[in-house]
Amino acid sequence: MSYPFQIKSLEQYHRDYKQSVEDPEKFWASVAENFQWKKKWDKVLDWNFKEPKVEWFIGAKLNITENCIDRHLKTLGDKPAIIWEPNNPEERVRLVTYNRLHKRVCQVAQMLKNNGVKKGDRVCIYMGMVPELAYAILGCARIGAIHSVIFGGFSAQSIADRLDDAKAEYIITCDGAYRGGKDIPLKAVIDDALVGNKTVKKVIVYTRTRIPVSMIKGRDLWWEDEMDRAEEMLEINDSSLIPPSGGGGAEMDAEDPLFILYTSGSTGKPKGVVHTCAGYMVWTTYTFVNVFQYNPGDIHFCTADIGWVTGHSYILYGPLAAGATSLMFEGIPTWPDAGRFWDIVDKHKVNILYTAPTAIRSLMGFGSEPLKGKDLSSLKILGTVGEPINEEAWHWYDENIGKKKCPVVDTWWQTETGGALISNLAGVTPAKPSWATLPMPGVQPVLVDENGNEASPELHSQPSPGSVASEGGALVTSGNLCIKAPWPGIIRTTWGDHERCRQNYFATYPNLYFTGDGALKDEQGNYRITGRVDDVLNVSGHRIGTAEVENAINMHAGVVESAVVGYPHDVKGQGIYAYVIYNGHHGDEDLRRKDILQTVTRIIGAIAKPDKIQFVSGLPKTRSGKIMRRILRKIAEGETGNQGDTTTLLDPGVVEEIKNGRL
Repeated sequence: MSYPFQIKSLEQYHRDYKQSVEDPEKFWASVAENFQWKKKWDKVLDWNFKEPKVEWFIGAKLNITENCIDRHLKTLGDKPAIIWEPNNPEERVRLVTYNRLHKRVCQVAQMLKNNGVKKGDRVCIYMGMVPELAYAILGCARIGAIHSVIFGGFSAQSIADRLDDAKAEYIITCDGAYRGGKDIPLKAVIDDALVGNKTVKKVIVYTRTRIPVSMIKGRDLWWEDEMDRAEEMLEINDSSLIPPSGGGGAEMDAEDPLFILYTSGSTGKPKGVVHTCAGYMVWTTYTFVNVFQYNPGDIHFCTADIGWVTGHSYILYGPLAAGATSLMFEGIPTWPDAGRFWDIVDKHKVNILYTAPTAIRSLMGFGSEPLKGKDLSSLKILGTVGEPINEEAWHWYDENIGKKKCPVVDTWWQTETGGALISNLAGVTPAKPSWATLPMPGVQPVLVDENGNEASPELHSQPSPGSVASEGGALVTSGNLCIKAPWPGIIRTTWGDHERCRQNYFATYPNLYFTGDGALKDEQGNYRITGRVDDVLNVSGHRIGTAEVENAINMHAGVVESAVVGYPHDVKGQGIYAYVIYNGHHGDEDLRRKDILQTVTRIIGAIAKPDKIQFVSGLPKTRSGKIMRRILRKIAEGETGNQGDTTTLLDPGVVEEIKNGRL
């Protein structure tokens, strides 16, 4: 398979970028010509950021699974689409060819139809990293059902909130999942989440760990039984295995929703980011082929979990639409030892490795021992995702894993953007350690100040916060990162609440999409992301709202009030520091902390557990009752000197007490 839209030189990048900004409709029409459409578009783009309204490829009809699977069958049918590496290295690897993927996805589509799933219905998927997860996602897309994948680390309460928001009627899950040395009882968590639920009709359970599970008559069904029934029906009907439209598959409008993916916001309630069929497909494929400079035959290993957007875009949709071979890993990088990633690279001759800075920093801590005897010579390209990467980790990755021969792509993007927005293109555009560098064609970044005015460059003789020493004497612009115009993968709405979408992303600065991140820009036009500027933390590459964590802590019976901020963490990038006013009975502080951590785990999941909990008698509040998080953030970061203006505080004395008790 060839990619006519693949950028091959720096000159071509600048040429394509210029065209994408000057005539976006012509540019994206030429890219979209490389996909299969049931009906071509009437108009490429209609948009405004006021409502907001964004529509791409208006009037076009397609089925995304035809582009991810069917169109490859003649030429790539026997080629692996997915290589599945199990949690336990002793277990058998599974190679899923495009032919096999086609058959299984059609079976799932038939299984869903057998159980009453229709176009537009929401199907919640809560599974481990097994091939059946891919079949489930693509089976939904095949018939036009909207999938909402939930990461296996979320608690029953978090799942219940998402089920309620999406009004999901169907769930696909596993009896359990393997993750390192742990067995996670997924079905039991689903059972807890369904207490009091009024919308879910069916729960389909795939057998993975064989732990005992409760199966409720009339609601719960075994995946294996349902797949057998679906296979029989497909054979009887000879419906050419659910063609992607007509005869069982769904012909989708370009702007029909493809999936909902919940992400943390600055309020306690998770928001359901909606991506649609056509724009998302074009964007993920375009960015995959260009950022990673994918060549047919390469083995692409994205280490993310499919419960996050990185897994959606760069394990499944982007690679499969490009006819690539995508490696899917069930386990974690440190089990059974810290050499697991390197074993996988060696064993499968991986060419592209895409992972998170948190994983890199964690593996750095084990030194060079786990690398001994591992052949990493197949690697051609390295990538990072999820959070800004620090220079030390960038250089370790470059030197120890890439042997200074592999370009390192530092991709910046979000759940809401669908795919990478700012990144160097491997070996084509220059890399700059810890900088995401240049925007993708179609992406028009702008840095603004607090009032929405475009920020001006300043001469930095001293490194600014979040800057690097080498910027001394250079012109650097710093500000809040916004985007001026839509790209095909942009969020369309938040499920069931378009006003929330407007407020979150388009209301802060008129006619701009606000990312919530701060950034620097150098004289060459490279961007460096400096971190969140809103009340959202980035922990191990996952966004967690401070309000969400505070709400969970405050649910504990002994807690009066809490405030949560981020602080620098050697491995996670950002850790969670909680200040808690407590008046419960437990005198033992350690036990109190454990109780609070258990509460957070039950309400959100272990991913949101605070790293530090400091008990305080009060919080720094203004006379109007607003918590001054700026002060708490400085203390958590170790800045116990000047706290700035504290005259507006109701009780300035509380600041000294908090400083003296800092953990």
